[in-house]
Amino acid sequence: GFRQVVRCTQCGSVMSDDIGLQSRCGRCGADLHACAQCASFDPGSRFECMEPTLTARVSPKSDRNTCTLYAPRTTVERETTTPRPPNDARKAFDDLFKL
Repeated sequence: GFRQVVRCTQCGSVMSDDIGLQSRCGRCGADLHACAQCASFDPGSRFECMEPTLTARVSPKSDRNTCTLYAPRTTVERETTTPRPPNDARKAFDDLFKL
């Protein structure tokens, strides 16, 4: 199967897609409402943004901003493993020693 995820651009941790103005990564503390985290961010575009209505460069790209055009960057990833039950290690131990 496949799933859509939002990842922190600094550490790669999976985030919720409900990102507010004050949102920060729970793992590394990076600002999430920032250009580097936006779906429109493109280093090769004018002002490093694909939105044609942007009239001024926002800098630095990794800091929080109040851009109204912000949308979190989502990626589609393949699910490569199946989730294991939480007691899987205990069951394997018991099966090993026939407990």
